[in-house]
Amino acid sequence: MYKSLSLPRTTRPQGVTPWLTLTAMLLVMTGCASTAQDLGTHGTAALPAEYQDWFDGGQPKYLEFRHKNTVRKADEALAAGNPREAIQLFESLTAQGLPKGYYELAKVYDHGEEVPRDPAKAAQLYGQAVSTPSYILGNASLNLAKLYREGDGVERNDLLAYYLLQQAIEEEVGRDAPVMLAELLAKGAEGIKADPALAASLYRKAAEQGQPDALLALAKAHRADGWLAASPEQANDYAQRYARALERQAGDGDVNAMIQLSKLYTPTGLLGDQPQQQLHWLMQAAQAGDTGALQQAGKALLERGDVEQGLSMLQRAANNGDVDAMGTLGKVLLEDRLVPARPDSAQRWLNTALEQGSTDAAVILGRALVAGDGMPANPQRGIALLKQAAAQDDGLALAALGDIYLSGEEVPTQPYMAADYLKRGSQLGHPYAKQQLGELYLNGRGVTPDPERAEALLREAAEQGQTGALRVLGEGYLSGEVLPARPQQAKRLLQKAVDAGDTTAMTRLGEAYMLGQLPADRPSQGLALLEQAAREGDAYAMVVMGRAYRDGEGVSRDLAKSNYWLEKARDAGHPSAEEALSRTRQDQGAAGNIRALVEAAENGHPGSMADLGEAFLKGQGVQQDLARASRWLRRAADQGHAGAAASLGRMYLDGTGVTRDPAKGLHYIEQAVARGHAGARADLGEMLLNGEGTTANPERGIRLLQQAARGGHQSARLRLGEAYLSGEHVAQDTQRGLEMIRTVAERGDEYAAQILGKVYLEGTGVDADPNKAERWLTQASEAGNLSAQSLLGTALLRGDGSMSQDTARGERLLTQAADRGHAGAQATLGREYLRGDHIEMNRRQGADYLLKAARQGHETARLALAKAYLSANGLENANNEQALVWLDGVMGGDSEMASETLHELLSDESALASIQATASR
Repeated sequence: MYKSLSLPRTTRPQGVTPWLTLTAMLLVMTGCASTAQDLGTHGTAALPAEYQDWFDGGQPKYLEFRHKNTVRKADEALAAGNPREAIQLFESLTAQGLPKGYYELAKVYDHGEEVPRDPAKAAQLYGQAVSTPSYILGNASLNLAKLYREGDGVERNDLLAYYLLQQAIEEEVGRDAPVMLAELLAKGAEGIKADPALAASLYRKAAEQGQPDALLALAKAHRADGWLAASPEQANDYAQRYARALERQAGDGDVNAMIQLSKLYTPTGLLGDQPQQQLHWLMQAAQAGDTGALQQAGKALLERGDVEQGLSMLQRAANNGDVDAMGTLGKVLLEDRLVPARPDSAQRWLNTALEQGSTDAAVILGRALVAGDGMPANPQRGIALLKQAAAQDDGLALAALGDIYLSGEEVPTQPYMAADYLKRGSQLGHPYAKQQLGELYLNGRGVTPDPERAEALLREAAEQGQTGALRVLGEGYLSGEVLPARPQQAKRLLQKAVDAGDTTAMTRLGEAYMLGQLPADRPSQGLALLEQAAREGDAYAMVVMGRAYRDGEGVSRDLAKSNYWLEKARDAGHPSAEEALSRTRQDQGAAGNIRALVEAAENGHPGSMADLGEAFLKGQGVQQDLARASRWLRRAADQGHAGAAASLGRMYLDGTGVTRDPAKGLHYIEQAVARGHAGARADLGEMLLNGEGTTANPERGIRLLQQAARGGHQSARLRLGEAYLSGEHVAQDTQRGLEMIRTVAERGDEYAAQILGKVYLEGTGVDADPNKAERWLTQASEAGNLSAQSLLGTALLRGDGSMSQDTARGERLLTQAADRGHAGAQATLGREYLRGDHIEMNRRQGADYLLKAARQGHETARLALAKAYLSANGLENANNEQALVWLDGVMGGDSEMASETLHELLSDESALASIQATASR
């Protein structure tokens, strides 16, 4: 029993605060010889004036004998199930202003056993009970403090709860008031200064009396992350004592104690991961009828690999009406690899949980329907379910919706909508939402680019265990394009992601070691990581190894190993594997190693037949032989090889090595499509868009291109992107088109990079962005795209599209493209030399470049020269056709004479002025 040193309430001096009274009481409890006044004042805020009458004393009011008889009759009425009579009896006491009447009536509405629970009304009645001193003052104060502490029926008010708890302790209530007060003091609260030492004293005194909540609090407080000095020994001692206290309660049939015991033995529990003990107490609780325990026991059994018993437990709980168990069972039957997939049963349980209002079930079923995981895809219903859950502020639903509206696979890409969902999910603390939002801020998709915000979000997500965030952040530091280049941090973060099981991070780290982007700790470390990722199914790791063995990057060159890994990558469906494999086989053929391929083909291996057919088709390793190519490809196609059917179809469509037969070509392409060949889908989609070899069917063509794009086919994704960009055969969607083209460009496609560069240079459907234009055109140029090189050179030379002018670089790029035969670059460079506005005038060079462009049929160059001829002869208004005939005659003659003729022509000022006024590209 806690003894108070406070003066009687009716005579308390005005200057003695509740805090000093409590402190004096604790000094006696703990045996300290000091006085309360020695400790000084505490930082607790003053009590609001409207609550003063709860603590200002007054004349006590107690029950008389007849009143006690009324209370007894009311209790009997409650026991007999007649709450109306009991309430009337208690109200007869409240009518006389008796605190006991208010208190008993408050308990009726607080507990809600005989009438519907009404905590607001209970709080009002408890307040009236504590307004007048009586022997129930302490209990009423404690119960009212609980409501204010929890915000139950009233607005949460820790300060008011503090004063009520102090009053309960003064009244010597030997319940949990000291423990509740210690909880407030341990870390402080609004208006209450933290006092860990005092909180610890309260907890220890309660722990000596065996109070479980005090034992639990002290066990947590002494852990490494606790608010008292870390002490593993003390933490374990208190945890063991807490467990023994719970065991005593469990022995008396307390189901909640059994559940709490099970939590002690989880991986994060106070007594460490002890699966047998955890399961023992869950089973005890389940046998006692707790459906929640049945669910938890079922999940624990599944995690231990006891599939049959685990499913049985979950099903029992679900049959008992446990909605969480229904959702868990549905998820397990859909997603758990240890359990045979049962999509019909899963959907039935999830729909049942949905009918009961389960948000978790809406998320599980919604995601499965969107992805078609374990059941027929129904994106429309799946998205609707996810939106339903998002309306309930479900973080995972918001993260999933963000993902859907970013990918553009189920619905058109809508980065701004995705960003809105992800912002809400991030605010709710969901780590995957934070990761995705961080990536958006990193790349400037749907939001204004903000590297600092991106970095902060990715760090938060990583700290919450989101391994993808570790990888994205590590990749950002590794590339150093948006975030600062921090190789050591990149290495550490990627390694943490690898340790957490992220195979993509494993591949990225291995590639960085292999290519020398990061220093390896030991030789072949990169190769070891890539091989491990490949064994775990990462197709890109297989591609990286295949390329490395082919090119001798980081390993000794070995075409056989290159062929092995690239074949595995192709079989795993990686979109770039086929092209990489083709290059490897070309190298093998060049090395004269075709015999093994022929032998395998003759032994009936369809893949080898197809490869041999491709070798004869392209002349890789053997002399080109189109007849043999068609024969081997036909044999492979007849045995079901999709790639061979696709190649053979193209041969018949183009008439390459066979008699052109569009119908037969279409037959083989359709055959390859039916076998799931993404390239054939792309080919057929293109044919149906253009009506090439078949009746035009744009709707099906777009659908096939979408399927090929979802399968990872980059050409299909690029073609779709162009369609959305231009509005050809589909509703124009510039943003979606750009997103699709960007994904292809980011994989190194030079044509996609050229398109992006041109779009951002000209501001086609987007705001012109010279930095992005230069970035993408540079990427395409460096990959050998002469059109991109010409565009970039022209823009830099002239300062087009708000691009910073750099005449030296512009001239260099145009000259390189022109000298490699690009007619557009030749025409532009010729005009620039003749004009002399941006580079030094040189009529001879100008004429030479224009002639080269005209010889290649460049229309603008031809027209410029024709107009120059007309102007020189005073025939500006004559028919251009006559001039073009003259030009063709000049170009058809002696090359040197043609050049001299043009030089003479351009010495005429009127001809030169005409050329200078003619647009050139």
